Amino acid sequence: MKLSRLLISCLIALSPLAAQAEGQFKIMAPANPGGGFDTVARTLGEALQASGQTKSVVVENKAGAGGAIGMAQFVNNEKGNPNALLVAGAVTVGALETNKSPVNFGMVTPVARLMGEFNVLVVPASSPYKSLKDLMAAYKANPGAISIGGGSSGSIDHIMAAQMSEKVGVDPDKLNYIPFAGGGEGKAAILGNQIAAYISGYGELADLIKAGKVRALALSADKKQPDIPVPTLKEQGVDVVVYNWRGVFGAPGITPAQRGQLIKMVDAAVKSPSWKAKAEKLEWMAMLQTGDSFKTFLDAERKRTGATVKKLKLGH
Repeated sequence: MKLSRLLISCLIALSPLAAQAEGQFKIMAPANPGGGFDTVARTLGEALQASGQTKSVVVENKAGAGGAIGMAQFVNNEKGNPNALLVAGAVTVGALETNKSPVNFGMVTPVARLMGEFNVLVVPASSPYKSLKDLMAAYKANPGAISIGGGSSGSIDHIMAAQMSEKVGVDPDKLNYIPFAGGGEGKAAILGNQIAAYISGYGELADLIKAGKVRALALSADKKQPDIPVPTLKEQGVDVVVYNWRGVFGAPGITPAQRGQLIKMVDAAVKSPSWKAKAEKLEWMAMLQTGDSFKTFLDAERKRTGATVKKLKLGH
């Protein structure tokens, strides 16, 4: 109830921002700096400029409620603005369903799914858990003693942890899940040994894994990835496969022609050398899908995730 009042107040109380200068573009990253939404927003911003689609890009961070706070601000402040995009994804779908948020994807304009990545489960480098089997054995023995961090409540990270719990025979209600508003906070927690394990996109943790600062126990892929030296959950006996996609949405009230222009701009940016170089470094899967096709995918995702949230009793 408190969350709903907060989001509704964001929608009705925020004063509209001043009109953007010609050639300037704005991207809302509804999370703190350092995480996946922020990385996608800044990578896209750089690619939009590098491919000549816009002269300048401003990235705005507004964390909270798995992206719902940022979405509320975007919906209120950017109505009719053809020069604004909101980053959202699988995390947002789950968070909106879990929190029964008063803002939803029907309030924004689907533009494109940009990319996807598998999740990875890591533990601190000094952790006594050397394998997924070790961690799951400790979890089954005392679920509450094993804190698992990830994105906001209801996020793809949370759903993955709940599905893992279910697969090893523990009621997901017993899961000691620690949600973080941004990847920066989550990484600080696992590096500081404040949590037993952490789930996030592989690209966000690749540098820490390669540097030996955390130990990767499992990847959420359907099969072994030749370029990622981490065993899958599935091949270790925990039959869970998930991937985290992220996309962009235009403001409410833009015209079909303005939406078409946004699709054209984003398409050019994602096909640019700037985007491709960063995507390769972060191990992102190319999953570009635009316009009505993306909307159809999104509708199916919302239905599927809603059913999973209900089944796993993640809703409040």
